[in-house]
Amino acid sequence: MEGLAELGRTLSVWLLPVLLAITLHEAAHGWVADKLGDDTARRLGRVTANPLKHVDPFGTFLLPGLLILLKSPFVFGWAKPVPVAFHRLREPKRDMVLVAAAGPAVNILQAVIAAWVMHLTDLPPAWLGEWLHQNLNNAVIANVFLAAFNLLPLPPLDGGRILTGLLPDPLAWRFARIERLGLLILLAVAVLVPLVAEQFGYAFNPLLYVLLPLADLLFELVLRLGFW
Repeated sequence: MEGLAELGRTLSVWLLPVLLAITLHEAAHGWVADKLGDDTARRLGRVTANPLKHVDPFGTFLLPGLLILLKSPFVFGWAKPVPVAFHRLREPKRDMVLVAAAGPAVNILQAVIAAWVMHLTDLPPAWLGEWLHQNLNNAVIANVFLAAFNLLPLPPLDGGRILTGLLPDPLAWRFARIERLGLLILLAVAVLVPLVAEQFGYAFNPLLYVLLPLADLLFELVLRLGFW
């Protein structure tokens, strides 16, 4: 019973921040694409704050749970990607950058708003204020790490699509071909390499070496904008 109570407490302070981070990230892609000429996401009902429209059973729940059970040194997942017909955008190469950047930008905005609101958690009763403070603190963490992860320059992550849009055309088309193998590369770097290294007695996680400095920069930005 004590274990179930602890699980309930953990879910009560993590579930809402994580669902909001994922849901608004994906909705932002669809909203910006709609404004730039492609209404695919809107017609499919993906420009919404309803998490049921965005969560992916495998990427949002099963994979993170499996990685936790395997004691992976890095846990990650994803939501259902918002469909974007890039050829329908008014200026496809430029607008691809804006659509891709919208998700991480909304995550940073959510983190900043959570940091602002944290200043007000001493107003409610102590028990409620503490619960709200934990939710808001976790919202900052979830949104910063989701933004940092998606900004990694590997297709199909947002950072990879941003880089594709910024590269000269010949390089952009070659780089975009990586997208077919992007998730496999990511799984190998994030999970397989650290697990193999551990078998040889080494603690080596190449993804964290890139992700953590980027997350630190974003945390610093959020704390400055959040007046901390």
